[in-house]
Amino acid sequence: MSSAVQPIIWDKDHLSLLDQRVLPHELTYLQCRSAAGVAHAIHAMAVRGAPAIGIAAAYGLVIDALQGRDYAAAEKVLADSRPTAVNLRWALARMAQVQPRTADTLLAEAKTIHAEDLAQNLKMGALGAALIAPGSRVLTHCNTGALATGGHGTALGVIRSAHAEGKLAGVYNTETRPWLQGARLTAWELMQEGIPAQLIADGAAAHLMKVQKIDWVIVGADRIAANGDTANKIGTYALALAAKAHGTKFMVVAPSGTFDLECPNGEAIPIESRTAAELTEFKGQPIAPTGMAAFNPVFDVTPRALIDAIVCERGVIVQPDVAKLRALLD
Repeated sequence: MSSAVQPIIWDKDHLSLLDQRVLPHELTYLQCRSAAGVAHAIHAMAVRGAPAIGIAAAYGLVIDALQGRDYAAAEKVLADSRPTAVNLRWALARMAQVQPRTADTLLAEAKTIHAEDLAQNLKMGALGAALIAPGSRVLTHCNTGALATGGHGTALGVIRSAHAEGKLAGVYNTETRPWLQGARLTAWELMQEGIPAQLIADGAAAHLMKVQKIDWVIVGADRIAANGDTANKIGTYALALAAKAHGTKFMVVAPSGTFDLECPNGEAIPIESRTAAELTEFKGQPIAPTGMAAFNPVFDVTPRALIDAIVCERGVIVQPDVAKLRALLD
């Protein structure tokens, strides 16, 4: 059960990336013909979502290999494109192990990474759906569907699988400021799949949990530290706090490549900050007074104590801690 949405397409000697900045009103693909072009698409948020970033970066190395460009330079420009998502560095490290390192062997490995991600998502979808009781209502944040992965999705993949099993009485998704990934992308994917859902403002989540029983908050991850602390889209930590206050369970869904066992805890996770203009402007038009400063971290860290379950393709970790993570991943 893969998705009809294809955000990453390898086409002979270049990469076509669905430009997620203009969805849902335009369906436009960027043609990337260099690693630097892929890195620009990643940094500019044309492609986003931790697994998708890793897949795109792997193909970026292939493009430069086909053109005879320097491998180390291609690797560096891709690694520098986004700091928080560990999948990017995981994919680059895996590609670096390819021997002999030719364009053909690199392409084969990139295609394998892409295919494995889809298979992992389908497995996680089934494992996560198994935790959800029939008649449940769920809330998700940001976009974690086919657009953010190699297909099907992580957190949204669980929702897709649970919907297919007839388990869901209600689905809610946040708008996800400031890039509105929930309003533009998740809403679009849910409608494409025919999954009934309601969009909410980010600030409405706690009130929703108060007036309507929400059984699970289901989110993705950009990096999971060795102790289970999890970095995800800004606003995830607030959702976890609200969930704890209202008796709502909290599920993180991410492939094993998202775990960083060299990172001891959430305090060691680098948090990307972006320009003030992302908050003070909308589509190039000012919405705040000229010269207004802004605090714009794009990720936050949810402590493991607020997480009820982490789902990856290898299994489910309930009440995560260092020992449980290492037992599953080692």
